[in-house]
Amino acid sequence: MSQFSVQSRCECQAILSATLDEKRHVVAGTASRGRAREVAPAHSIGASGERFDIGWACPFCGRNTLRSFHVGALRPVRAAS
Repeated sequence: MSQFSVQSRCECQAILSATLDEKRHVVAGTASRGRAREVAPAHSIGASGERFDIGWACPFCGRNTLRSFHVGALRPVRAAS
């Protein structure tokens, strides 16, 4: 199963990350700020399109953060061996 990774910054400067499956649905979402790392609930919107959105709930500031991505910008996640 292919997986992809995306990242963006929240307004509070936390780094929001999401791992996506081959259909661009979110498998896992995280947020990190400094040395702290937390689960950040995330979901994809319009995943079947060439451009789609991912929404996160930032655990550090409580904001709902929405970012747009293009399919061509997805980075593959290397499988652990």
